[in-house]
Amino acid sequence: MARILSIDYGKKRTGIAVTDPLQIIAGGLATVSTSELFDYLSAYVAREPVERLVVGKPMQPNGRPSENMERVTQFVNRWRKAMPAIPVDYYDERFTSVLAHRAMLEGGLRKKARQDKALVDEISATIILQNYLESRRIRG
Repeated sequence: MARILSIDYGKKRTGIAVTDPLQIIAGGLATVSTSELFDYLSAYVAREPVERLVVGKPMQPNGRPSENMERVTQFVNRWRKAMPAIPVDYYDERFTSVLAHRAMLEGGLRKKARQDKALVDEISATIILQNYLESRRIRG
């Protein structure tokens, strides 16, 4: 089986998570500068089989797209054009940053580590991917 990648796309930084080859569990992979994201992902899929890309869909609490949605859409369109064999799914990313901070707090990370925005982005991508996997299992 191929892996599934997820991204928590940000204006400056993007968190990336990946499943194990059996697609059972999600784990953080990296946080990269958004300007380097396309090249990073392209290199990754060249060395690892990837079945699909899950992109956090930036939504406001009221369900409307956030200001970042335009940037995300531009990235997804570029990806689909360059990598048509690897489909893209959007997944609602509302509150993932809050959940990431909570996970860091419950995990016992010190305040300085919890202020690491790159770590928050990576954990957010992991939460997006784990929730995506769970929703697929529920749907059957």
